[in-house]
Amino acid sequence: MWRFHEPLYLLLLTVPAAWLWLRSRRRAAVGASTGTEMAGLPATLRVRLLKALPWVWVLGMALLVLALARPRMGHSYREQVTRGVDIMLVLDCSGSMASEDFKPHNRLWVAKDVVKDFIQRRPDDRLGLVVFSGQAFTQCPLTLDHGILLTFVDTVKLGMIEDGTAIGNALATAVDRLRRSDAKSRIVVLLTDGQNNRGEVAPLTAAQIAQTFGVKVYTVGVGTRGYAMMPVEDPVFGKRYVQTQVNIDEETLEAVAQRTGGRYFRATDAEKLKEIYGTIDQLEKTEVKVRERIDWNDRFAWFLVPGLALLLAVALLEATYLRRLP
Repeated sequence: MWRFHEPLYLLLLTVPAAWLWLRSRRRAAVGASTGTEMAGLPATLRVRLLKALPWVWVLGMALLVLALARPRMGHSYREQVTRGVDIMLVLDCSGSMASEDFKPHNRLWVAKDVVKDFIQRRPDDRLGLVVFSGQAFTQCPLTLDHGILLTFVDTVKLGMIEDGTAIGNALATAVDRLRRSDAKSRIVVLLTDGQNNRGEVAPLTAAQIAQTFGVKVYTVGVGTRGYAMMPVEDPVFGKRYVQTQVNIDEETLEAVAQRTGGRYFRATDAEKLKEIYGTIDQLEKTEVKVRERIDWNDRFAWFLVPGLALLLAVALLEATYLRRLP
């Protein structure tokens, strides 16, 4: 886009315009203008230049006036100003996550796939990852580098931590990562398929801590209702499947969510789990404002140089080739 920094100088464009008007009136009054004198002359180069000279002078003057007005060209940039949501993803990697009731893979494989999709949907938010089994630790702190976070999700595997289900410790670890955050919303999304049976912090105690720091917790229970097939390694017969009862402490998970202003969800298959994370994504939207910035660059030289060149050409022609003899 274009604009003039000193637009009042544009009033000077009336000077060459007035000169042309006065010149035409004077020529009409005396009836002997240069154009009239040359009307019957052959159209030589000199005659053409004599006719064009006043217009070249006017154009040169107009270009100088435009240069005085300091024309500028602006380049606009759109900047996103986000008020993001800080989210800690908490993922259960205990032995029961090997159950294969989420076809065609086990629970952990499907959960990782859904979590990665969730991460990719939220490019403007800081996200982190806590994994837990018998203990809990931060796999990845809050970050905007979602590429490295996705890599950390890929590294989560069964047996990476001693077995058990320390839900309270996992939630407390996630809240500790969020308590110093200055984001407008601080969220924990905790996924588990069991009951709290390890750790020093009870789930409801961790929920109270989360409430104190204004952290909202969404809890997700994964597993079919009743029994699920889980692979076990038999030293004699090798890999075989056994039926295990699905025991999810839904009452506690729901109480944790309600205490912190979140919600509890139950996923009984892969599609339902994807739907749940999609719902959470919609519930916790990031506010994105767009701010437009314009960088202005002076372009007066684009008019000054050709204007001076035209006036110099007029002066040279009048002093040489078009010089009038006395």
